[in-house]
Amino acid sequence: MEVIKVSARSRSTAVAGAIAGVIRESKRAEVQAIGAGAVNQAIKAVAIARGYLALDGIDVICIPSFTEVEIEGQERTAVRLVVEPR
Repeated sequence: MEVIKVSARSRSTAVAGAIAGVIRESKRAEVQAIGAGAVNQAIKAVAIARGYLALDGIDVICIPSFTEVEIEGQERTAVRLVVEPR
């Protein structure tokens, strides 16, 4: 599964559209964010995506966790959000 990577500069509505599209297609989306600003945008995107999907009769939940990722040779902690139908 492809991971939707979110930065602090990501538009939350665009990320929400991507989440909704992946949910409709694959029934499960994974969102990854590193840093407070990115996590803020990711959470807003999940909330907006819930609204988009509610119009299709799909109720989704978000399961947060931490994961380690390697960026430029350094280990970083990222927030991982799994979004799936309830």
